[in-house]
Amino acid sequence: MSNHYYSQKPDTAHDFEEWSFELKGKTFRFVTDSGVFSRDTVDYGSRVLIDAFTWEELPEGTILDLGCGYGPIGLSIAYASGRQVEMVDVNERALDLAQRNAQRNQIDTVDIHASYIYDNLNQTQYAAIISNPPIRAGKQVVHQILTDSYPLLKTGGTLTIVIQKKQGAPSAQKKMQETFGNAEIIKKDKGYYIIQSVKE
Repeated sequence: MSNHYYSQKPDTAHDFEEWSFELKGKTFRFVTDSGVFSRDTVDYGSRVLIDAFTWEELPEGTILDLGCGYGPIGLSIAYASGRQVEMVDVNERALDLAQRNAQRNQIDTVDIHASYIYDNLNQTQYAAIISNPPIRAGKQVVHQILTDSYPLLKTGGTLTIVIQKKQGAPSAQKKMQETFGNAEIIKKDKGYYIIQSVKE
């Protein structure tokens, strides 16, 4: 079980790769490794989330990237928005890569550290929470991410997730609707749903 991307300490042999990918008008240089999610390219769901997420109408404050992996979502949003982004993951290998990728791309408005879901955060209130949740960790974990986000958001703050229809988007939307009183599908692309709730 310790070879999953949602493991704390993946024990697969290291196999570093370096490649570039354009996000938000910037060519990012990423280093990735075995034992992390989508190591060969920025996965399609993350790309759709990055493109769909907006910050212009959010309250002031930090954005939280939950399950940041090696960093494409958080780093690109930090670059494009100019906001502070806190990036957390349970996977120590992914966090080390995210730190390195922040340095490689000269992005210093990020705070990258370990946290199991929301257990070890540096803020009490966020302007937004964004996540490509770890579907393979199971429905219970995904739904905890959704429900436990509510008290962590400022009024007017948003929870925005990407999830494939076949991997539980309808039930995730239902859970977000129950939690927030609203849950809008703001984009659909190749079976990926971007679902957003606003704390009113």
